[in-house]
Amino acid sequence: MGQIEQGLERALRTRPIPSSTEARLRFLLARNRGSTRKVATMLGVSQRTVQRWVTKKPGARRPPGPLQVRAIEEAVLARWQPRVRARRRAQAEADGFVFHTRARFGFLAPAGSSDDPRVRWITQDLPGEVARELFAARDAGAGEQQQTVILARALGHAYFREWGRRAHGLHVAFSDVEFADFSIG
Repeated sequence: MGQIEQGLERALRTRPIPSSTEARLRFLLARNRGSTRKVATMLGVSQRTVQRWVTKKPGARRPPGPLQVRAIEEAVLARWQPRVRARRRAQAEADGFVFHTRARFGFLAPAGSSDDPRVRWITQDLPGEVARELFAARDAGAGEQQQTVILARALGHAYFREWGRRAHGLHVAFSDVEFADFSIG
């Protein structure tokens, strides 16, 4: 998961996901009414394996391995605050969002301009159309590179060309994203 994807995920949540693997397993069990069978099916392991992970008996408990920890985390992320996520996504698509980033920006511009790439901190309001395009690309399975192109085009128009008032013909190159955060509402 890239920086942009992580930033979108953070923006859609109002509370952090449970931090420990045990707490994440408790969440999954609670979501499935205590059914270790449903949790096992969801994670692609046996029911007995899930029972070993959550048992209270001292000698019988076995911690999940690294691959299972990752699967548990992904399962929790997919199920954490679904109504809140939907509401915040709808709000971003309607009203837009504020994009905060530190990344390398360069330009393809006419002669005489300063087009050398350099790291910049940028905070910019972006409209709902950008949010819709970004979420649609993410839902279609777009990678970090495609999401970067969408944000570069939006930042080029909003930040560098001031909504079309200056620097006509300027094309922004957006790379080396150190962090990307989104503020919704």
